[in-house]
Amino acid sequence: MARGDLAIVERWLSGVNAGDRVSVLDLTSANVEIVGPRGVGRGHALLADWLARAGFTSQGRRWFCGADGRVVVEQDAAWTAPGGPASQARVASAFVVREQLVSRFERFDSLIRALSSVGLAEADEVRARTE
Repeated sequence: MARGDLAIVERWLSGVNAGDRVSVLDLTSANVEIVGPRGVGRGHALLADWLARAGFTSQGRRWFCGADGRVVVEQDAAWTAPGGPASQARVASAFVVREQLVSRFERFDSLIRALSSVGLAEADEVRARTE
């Protein structure tokens, strides 16, 4: 388990919650792969656009970490779809961290699907986190 990867994801999500675009981009690979309800895209420009319009915030509930930079976070999340009402849901996000940068981010509607997408399981849950 690579706890350093988990710490990077924690800082990334804190930056998203604070609306701190600079910090989020500093923690993200220039060619980041972003997978969401609208499909797959890459790069800082796409991430910056999402940060500006989505109004996404989340509270991490459960954290999972494996080898090779794989991290999943179950979250209580809120966001605003463009031109639509605010939404809230329990979601899960899967991350891949490479060279201390988030290189892949994907949001799922269920924890089971997020874990499966990166090859993690319930046994990979991190119950105590310290820096």
